[in-house]
Amino acid sequence: MTIAVVDYGMGNLRSVAKAIEHVADRVPVVVTDDPAVIGDAERVVFPGQGAMRDCMRELQARNLRAAVLEAAASRPFLGICIGLQMLFDRSEEADTPGLSVLPGEVIRFPPEAMFDAAGNRLKVPHMGWNEVHQSEAHPMWAGIPDATRFYFVHSYFPQPARPDLVAGYSHYPFPFCCAVARGNLFAVQFHPEKSHRAGLRLLANFVRWDVRAGTITEDATCS
Repeated sequence: MTIAVVDYGMGNLRSVAKAIEHVADRVPVVVTDDPAVIGDAERVVFPGQGAMRDCMRELQARNLRAAVLEAAASRPFLGICIGLQMLFDRSEEADTPGLSVLPGEVIRFPPEAMFDAAGNRLKVPHMGWNEVHQSEAHPMWAGIPDATRFYFVHSYFPQPARPDLVAGYSHYPFPFCCAVARGNLFAVQFHPEKSHRAGLRLLANFVRWDVRAGTITEDATCS
């Protein structure tokens, strides 16, 4: 088995690859911008950070769009941060079309709503540790208690057009979707590679996720 980390020039992909290698039990992990390598990989990770328009432009310029779409439709696929947002139809960020793998849009935290219970203004981007509440039982949550804290850095979040796509949500200050799931696809707004033990557990679950059986194939350790 090979795990491909899609490299379209946006973000520190090495940290994602290193975190996966830590839990992958000698499974090869390759950071690649080669569509053929992505096409041959048995599992695909689609991370990224930066501006949505830049990410979509680079994905197209490197001829990776078709490979990502095929992987998202056929194999265990994990989107991270912008890799989650790009899966939707559109983002408010520069009114940018996405890949339309999932129905819905990506919106910015609205300034008029960004106040805590005491009336203090909350900062955007949303940055730091926050609880993730699981909307459904899913193999990717195996061994991760509900309300576990993960690390976030983002100004935009997805609004799926179908409620059944929501796999997890957080609060800042209102509930927002931070994880989605459909078939072989799972994607998160937070950064598992920066989320210590809980993040490693999520990545270990991805390595061992049997999509057809809907289970984790063996105990996913994250020492």
